[in-house]
Amino acid sequence: QVQLVESGGGLVQAGGSLRLSCAASGRTLSTYSNAWFRQAPGKEREFVVRTDRLNSRTYFADSVKGRFTISRDNAKNTLDLQMNSLKPEDTAVYYCAASRALVAGSNRDEYDYWGQGTQVTVSS
Repeated sequence: QVQLVESGGGLVQAGGSLRLSCAASGRTLSTYSNAWFRQAPGKEREFVVRTDRLNSRTYFADSVKGRFTISRDNAKNTLDLQMNSLKPEDTAVYYCAASRALVAGSNRDEYDYWGQGTQVTVSS
């Protein structure tokens, strides 16, 4: 079983950048399909980006495509989310998730393990 801990959230002005990190313990993160989700106040948790265990392909939500990237550091057992050109609508709690499936989609129910989340607030 893997444990996930997110870090790196904070307050940033619109147009700024933040880098979130998901640190895994207990198991190697790259042996799972991984994803980042986010949840804004009063809204459902939504998909941001995912990477499959099968082929390491990466898929982004349209709302973040071209602004967000992910990178994996296998030595540190982490998955980072680099967020650039942030907008107020990116404000949310960001969650790291892991799935035992070779390919996991954008549905939160496909993920077996979750971190506690980290708050990102983008001011206008």
